[in-house]
Amino acid sequence: MFSSYSILTGVLILLPILCSLFDSQLLSAAEEYRVYVGTYTRGSESQGIYQLSMDSQTGKLSLVNVTENVDNPSFLAIHPNQKFLYAVNEVRNFKGQKSGAVSAFSIDPQSGNLTFLNQQASRGGDPCHLVVDATGKYVLVANYGGGNICSLPLLKNGALKESTSFVQHTGSSVNPARQKAPHAHSINLDPHNQHAIVADLGIDQLRVYQFNAEDGSLTPNPVPGFKLSPGAGPRHFTFHPSGKWGYVINELNLTVTAMNYDANTGTFEEIQTIPTVPTGTDFKGNSTAEVQVHPSGKFLYGSNRGPNTLVMYRIDEQTGKLTSIGFQPTGGAMPRNFKIDPSGTFLLAANQNTNNIVVFRIDQKTGLLQPTDHEIQVPKPVCIKFLPITATP
Repeated sequence: MFSSYSILTGVLILLPILCSLFDSQLLSAAEEYRVYVGTYTRGSESQGIYQLSMDSQTGKLSLVNVTENVDNPSFLAIHPNQKFLYAVNEVRNFKGQKSGAVSAFSIDPQSGNLTFLNQQASRGGDPCHLVVDATGKYVLVANYGGGNICSLPLLKNGALKESTSFVQHTGSSVNPARQKAPHAHSINLDPHNQHAIVADLGIDQLRVYQFNAEDGSLTPNPVPGFKLSPGAGPRHFTFHPSGKWGYVINELNLTVTAMNYDANTGTFEEIQTIPTVPTGTDFKGNSTAEVQVHPSGKFLYGSNRGPNTLVMYRIDEQTGKLTSIGFQPTGGAMPRNFKIDPSGTFLLAANQNTNNIVVFRIDQKTGLLQPTDHEIQVPKPVCIKFLPITATP
């Protein structure tokens, strides 16, 4: 007889694989994508969350709709059932609290338009990143200004409940301008939905938590995390599709660190640290932002703000080690975020300071980015998320 624990573990291990197969079936029928863009509304002309459409063959982008009156909806996350979207409200004060917020929206299956459901406090200032767990029961949030994380339960209708789990980081590091206190900059879940990985820029650590999908609790891992070089400033993190390797882009010292990942223990072991810019580039005024692995697992990309480039790496399929293959100008200034479409055909670069999103075609053999003639104006773009539009049977 199998124990209930072993059955649950098996389901959690198979869930990402089944979801991946399901997504592949959807993508094979996708003729175009819905593209949701989170923005900064404060101090800009942005009206909220922008909905675009993208032709899956050409990469052409068109404006569809804007969900207005959403305060600083910088980073977005889409529910696994594709019926709901969540946005952080990157602010420091929310209803009299020293906190930002998270907003929930339903997605109209026909038009893709968003309808506001509700909003809850994030329990820390300047929430800057969030993720929905694989079961679709919880939203996990990283608060940059607060230096903390929390999880918020979800109702069946997609609405948010108040946070039920909260963890405060402590400490500092060597950069007096940026690292006097903790700054949780991103939160990700591993492929088995069992460990949450938090990149904290202020303390130069990847903090690891055991995540319980039954109650949403976040418990420090027995090995609490992975330490980066002093002054590295880890910002965003991503897993390889195999789950064997993790990659963190370091904002302050302009590097990417590649690591082996042990899913059983939630621990990391460094493989290498490699620059995101050419040798001799001045750190002053420059920083990194986003990091993503190509769906094929063969290439990795990172964004450089200041140089305004995308660094491109080839991933060794045996070791996970990176080899730089070049740099591609983003066609704008301050590439805060970029996103690879689910089929791996196009990369969209969001240039925050020039208010434009530029489309590149990805060479499937070399990983190099090829400019297209497609771009679109969006005020202060911060985050890009895709949803496939499938043909009606």
